[in-house]
Amino acid sequence: MTKPEIRTLRDAAPLAALAHPFRSRIMDALKVDGPSTASMLAARTGQAVGNASHHLKVLAEAGLVEEAPELARDRRERWWRLVSTGTRWSSLDLAGDPAAAAAAREAEALQLRRQLERVTAWLSNEGTDPAWDDAAFANQNWMRLSPAELKQVAEETIALYRRWADREVPDDGVEREPVLVFARGFPCQP
Repeated sequence: MTKPEIRTLRDAAPLAALAHPFRSRIMDALKVDGPSTASMLAARTGQAVGNASHHLKVLAEAGLVEEAPELARDRRERWWRLVSTGTRWSSLDLAGDPAAAAAAREAEALQLRRQLERVTAWLSNEGTDPAWDDAAFANQNWMRLSPAELKQVAEETIALYRRWADREVPDDGVEREPVLVFARGFPCQP
């Protein structure tokens, strides 16, 4: 199945689904590890299978995940996959729907909290592999931009990240780990 590149969310249901911490983790796990069963997701996240199953159904009702029946070995096994490779939303698209706008703010706030938690955990992790310590990076730049220019920076940054995320991983014997790379750009004063 060929997945749509990025799905634009314009209503409250999928945004509200993304605003839940465990559902957000499920989406991340499916992005990193590919199609999975509720049992596999429960094992990776430390949650109960029933909890994982319930949240997969909520994500399916919101149109964010779907069953992958062709992966099942028997009628009882249920595999799930992402519907699209990513999601996006714009506050302009949601201006007429207060529930969707509120859900979008909460989903965005959740992602920021999760990013901060992950960075904090990385920084407090002693004894990591020196090669990873040397490769990890942080970047902060002040720029003077118009809204159109900021949009162009965003598009170029996203294209770069997607090129690396969507590439075919070489089968060259080199061990690769999941790596989180994120960037934000917004008007701000020092």
